[in-house]
Amino acid sequence: MADISAALVKELRERTGAGMMDCKKALAECNGDMDKAIDFLREKGLAAAAKKEGRIAAEGMVESYIHGGGRIGVLVEVNCETDFVARGDAFRQFAKDIAMQIAAAKPLYVTKEDVPTDVLEHEKQILRAQALNEGKPEKIVDKMVEGRVEKFYKEVCLLEQPFIKDPDIVIRDLLMEKISKIGEKIAIRRFARYELGEGIEKRQDNFADEVMKEMNRS
Repeated sequence: MADISAALVKELRERTGAGMMDCKKALAECNGDMDKAIDFLREKGLAAAAKKEGRIAAEGMVESYIHGGGRIGVLVEVNCETDFVARGDAFRQFAKDIAMQIAAAKPLYVTKEDVPTDVLEHEKQILRAQALNEGKPEKIVDKMVEGRVEKFYKEVCLLEQPFIKDPDIVIRDLLMEKISKIGEKIAIRRFARYELGEGIEKRQDNFADEVMKEMNRS
């Protein structure tokens, strides 16, 4: 079996719009042959996700999640194209997973593009100062900042975060897989997260671990 590199998986994902795990499976099935892997995904109906991006998704649901006896509350709007899909178990489970993700991982934005320019520039200034204070040569500081900005995105942008149920995939890939399997455009439009006593000095608990425990009990 051919060695399936991350770069190969990334290329197939960009060319087809299919989910990361589906791309990895297709390449494994096709012994690393890109063209055959594309055909494999098309035959399975998994290469159509990217084509759905331009569609209108005005149906869906607002999912809620309350954790820890009311200590954390999340509301998230997840959209799809039809009411039929919105009522389906697969869509509803996805919305529930996203609400739990928000509760556990504390994202501030949905996508990279949602990060305000002034917030991003301020973060870059801090990261640049950190790199210089570490004694890094000026010529590599910009490259280091670029890498650290990607880490920043993973912390604050929902679609860039590792999925709490499976850290090997990010929410963006999970979304693409759901689009492929359900057959409609799905979009996470907006969310609100509330934490009891937020901003008040108090004992900090590991909410991600607590949410995972609750999920395992359900």
